[in-house]
Amino acid sequence: MRDNLSAYSSIDTGEAATELECFPYSVQHHDEGVCLLVRMGPHRILLDCGLEDISSLQKGLTQLPKPSTSPLPADLVLVTHAHPDHARGLLALHQAFPNLPIYGSEVTSKLLPLNWLDRNPEEIPQFCHALPLRSPVELQDGLVAEIFPAGHLPGAVAILLTYTTEQRSYKLLYTGDFFLSNSRLVEGLRLEELRGTDLNVLIIEGTYGTSRHPHRRNQENQLAERINRAISDRCSVLLPTPALGLGQELLMLLRSHHHFTGRDLDIWVDGAVAVGCDAYLELLPHLPASVQNFARHQPLFWDERVRPRVRRLQPENRSSVGKSPCIVLTDSTADLEQYCQSETGPWLILLPEKIDIKVNKKYSAPTTVESYLLAQHSDGPGTTQLIHNLRPQHVVFVHGSPAYLADLTCLEELQNRYHIHSPAAETLVELLIGETFLQPAPPETNYEGELTELGTVVTITIPEAITGDSRWREFADTGLIEARWQGEELVLRGLTQRELLNQNSDRNIPPDLNCCGTCRHQRGQRCWNPASPLYNFRVTLEGHCPAFERLSNGE
Repeated sequence: MRDNLSAYSSIDTGEAATELECFPYSVQHHDEGVCLLVRMGPHRILLDCGLEDISSLQKGLTQLPKPSTSPLPADLVLVTHAHPDHARGLLALHQAFPNLPIYGSEVTSKLLPLNWLDRNPEEIPQFCHALPLRSPVELQDGLVAEIFPAGHLPGAVAILLTYTTEQRSYKLLYTGDFFLSNSRLVEGLRLEELRGTDLNVLIIEGTYGTSRHPHRRNQENQLAERINRAISDRCSVLLPTPALGLGQELLMLLRSHHHFTGRDLDIWVDGAVAVGCDAYLELLPHLPASVQNFARHQPLFWDERVRPRVRRLQPENRSSVGKSPCIVLTDSTADLEQYCQSETGPWLILLPEKIDIKVNKKYSAPTTVESYLLAQHSDGPGTTQLIHNLRPQHVVFVHGSPAYLADLTCLEELQNRYHIHSPAAETLVELLIGETFLQPAPPETNYEGELTELGTVVTITIPEAITGDSRWREFADTGLIEARWQGEELVLRGLTQRELLNQNSDRNIPPDLNCCGTCRHQRGQRCWNPASPLYNFRVTLEGHCPAFERLSNGE
């Protein structure tokens, strides 16, 4: 275990109280999963249960100095998301302790059964109780939980726990797996939702250590370019991925990227990845608005009419797969030999970083194995950015290789400001909280905006340094901007009401004409009616749709 007890001396230990402790059953240093027992006063909270073997929980380990007399291993369980390394032990835990309450987001409760596809679905009860997003819920007397979207995967949340005594409140945040950037099917964690929570303890993942990643658009373009070159060279591409998250992101990338749109190409989806796609379709109302809009105009995944064709791989199709260039998405645990057959053409096998996928040295068909980066976790700068925005007394790193976590704990910018811990499994961490804590000033950080593309929709995310400026209130209050190139730079300018009135006056639209120009839902030449097929699209003022509603005199 690494405990940075020489960190910035901000706790008055004479007044410190040991009301908070963390006992990690496992910390995902390799692939053993994450399972953390946290004590907040009398409350014992289990955070995630990614253990394949829950025997350590069943034994009722009592390393905490104040063990409970309860026959349960915890008072309650909170799960951050449905990936196996955080959730695969939950079913066994529920079967062993059916009275132990388990909570997660609504989306997570629906995705959890995908961890046990080898079981009869009727044998898997709905044991996870759904908590509302961004709404404090008192789970036990004096213990309140509030969950916030964390990016990474639909339904993934960061969990804020508040334990209140007569003297004071204690606050702990567990991020689970988090991602600050927007991806194609999940919006990133919003820093502004968590800033100012006056945290005592932050338990945070450190998957990528101090590594710095290119912007996500660059990652996507590099991967798409590599796949494009392979297909052009008459080579098929095999993409083994987990059932949830990355597989669906890859599929949307392949459907939306300009290298592939309209291309006479088959994309085959096999096994649990296909089941994961079906699960996403059931969750469409919970996905970002841009994804819902995309799905209004064409199927999100399965589509044999629009090129490239996206198909579920059926037994009758297997004999033809790979005889002409195609793309196959399959399970990370699949035997890849079933695709790389001697009668097929050459294959390029692309493996995602940070996911352990077994690949043989040789297959029947000629194969090339390479890796790619399409990150689902925040990199080093994203991790430190979150820490500096929350400024807790203690930072506990889990989830990452010991070497990567050591890189983070050795950062001077963290050591000089916080008490840093990176515990090994079954090593108790005492989290002394002083009454007086000199909150360190956040270091100077620069955060750039980001650009995300989904089909024909381009989303530009503006950092708070821009939107927090008083001038932002006057910028594009019409909802419409003008964009133009100035050399290599893209310049955005807000259009004023006067300019719009001048533009509209040139149209000479009769006031009694049923068209977008006289519709109450048209603002800034864009439709804002969720019931309209034109919703969120730029419209011509002479246009019309079935959801037309006339502009009243007072509007």
